[in-house]
Amino acid sequence: MDADQRRIAAYATAVFISSALLLVLEIVAARLIAPYVGVSLYTWSAVIGIVLAGLSVGNAIGGVWADRRATVDAAGGVLVAAGLSALLIPWLLLLTARQLQHYELSILGTSMVLVLVLFLLPAMLIGIVTPLLTTLALSHSRRTGHIVGMMHALGATGSILGTFAAAWWLIPAIGSRDVVLTSGLLLLLGGLALLRPLASARRVAVAVAVLACAIGLGVSTLFNPALASPCERESSYFCIRTVDEGSDPRLGQARSLVLDHLLHGTNVENDGTYLSAPYVQLMQELMCRHHHDKASLRAFFIGGGAYTQPRALWLASMPVDITVAELDPVVTQTAREELFLDDRDMHVIHGDARAVLARLPEGERFDIIVGDAFHDVSVPYHLVTREFAQLLRRRLTDDGIYVLNLVDIYPNGRLAQALLKTLGSVFDNVDVWLDEIPQGEARVTYVLSASNRPTPLAGDRSRLHAVTAPMRSWYRVTARLLPGDAGLQPAVPLLTDDNAPVEQLISSLFTTGAGL
Repeated sequence: MDADQRRIAAYATAVFISSALLLVLEIVAARLIAPYVGVSLYTWSAVIGIVLAGLSVGNAIGGVWADRRATVDAAGGVLVAAGLSALLIPWLLLLTARQLQHYELSILGTSMVLVLVLFLLPAMLIGIVTPLLTTLALSHSRRTGHIVGMMHALGATGSILGTFAAAWWLIPAIGSRDVVLTSGLLLLLGGLALLRPLASARRVAVAVAVLACAIGLGVSTLFNPALASPCERESSYFCIRTVDEGSDPRLGQARSLVLDHLLHGTNVENDGTYLSAPYVQLMQELMCRHHHDKASLRAFFIGGGAYTQPRALWLASMPVDITVAELDPVVTQTAREELFLDDRDMHVIHGDARAVLARLPEGERFDIIVGDAFHDVSVPYHLVTREFAQLLRRRLTDDGIYVLNLVDIYPNGRLAQALLKTLGSVFDNVDVWLDEIPQGEARVTYVLSASNRPTPLAGDRSRLHAVTAPMRSWYRVTARLLPGDAGLQPAVPLLTDDNAPVEQLISSLFTTGAGL
């Protein structure tokens, strides 16, 4: 390999590595902001859009710079700057998140600001490098098309590698913060490697100073408690942590599970039947009232989370055979180790609930199916469609009941209305409940129940009073979600696998303060 070929190989390697690291940063961006805004189509669109904007601006700047005879030293210096900007991301996250607490921004607005401050500059700097190095490579070869095509292919291949490496390996293995620091250090070292041989003491001093600054910044980040990751564990799905909620002489210690930014459930040590969240207690009341006359039950849970509900149903008075489909095995492990879960008598399957239900043996049916996989404002669209409701109907006994919870706006919760309409197309009896009715527009947690047999309710059928502790009551709001005798508004869609615009239907949760 002659000198020209070695230079081209070095430039191509730099394009490949920098492209891979840019996509690593893009994937980790969603995880870094998840504890503050969750994960949804809106947050992902903010990440992808802003990173692409930075990359596009960088490409344009790099093209103009290349026409002005930029040198390999310039490309190396840009990569060094990109590395330093990546190393600053944990500090910028801390400062920006603190400042945003003083403003009532929507989830979408908060996502945009966080991604702009954290990732626009690194994306732009990395974007400058490719046209610079492509132009420099062209000066060492007559095969113009070959060089341009190769650089584009290597950039795309590096991006693919960075995407899979971040999501499948790096984030679960070492955590988001350390992925950012490692990426920054690799960008910086790549930039120093591109610089021409250091022929003067001044160049050596500059390189040593930059490297020392980067190492100092990385070390200070690692050992600064304020910059510690909020995650106790990171999986390919969630930032996971548990929170001690104190102890009670009777109930014992209480702990909560937090996934990304959402408190997902609270378990107490000595009484697994105690349900602190009103909507969780309501779901338990509905399923037990519906089957008050049965000696034993079979239940399927769509999502485990803190396993609060499966644990409570298992410890109820009647024998229950419980199957749980939980997507994330790390969540289950956390519940076992931190949240007092003993699942030895449950059937826990790690996988998507719809796929799990579909592949169960033909004829296997359940008295109860519980939907608890909606992660705050992140709604898996394939679990709200008519086709999924039909699958649920096939998996329920003739008198079975489907109970789920859903976050939306009250009184005009369009996703709640659409889900009511969709379930009503499959089940004879569908109801919606709230623990309290807000005076104005507010974010609430609805509980929906669907069955082909009415649930027996005593007394006032618009109110449901608890028979378990603590004493609470809930309101049936089904009629309030129906705009008159004519049925649902035409604008409210029937959700199908071909058309389930869940983010559009709950857009007010993202674009207004009601979603906070």
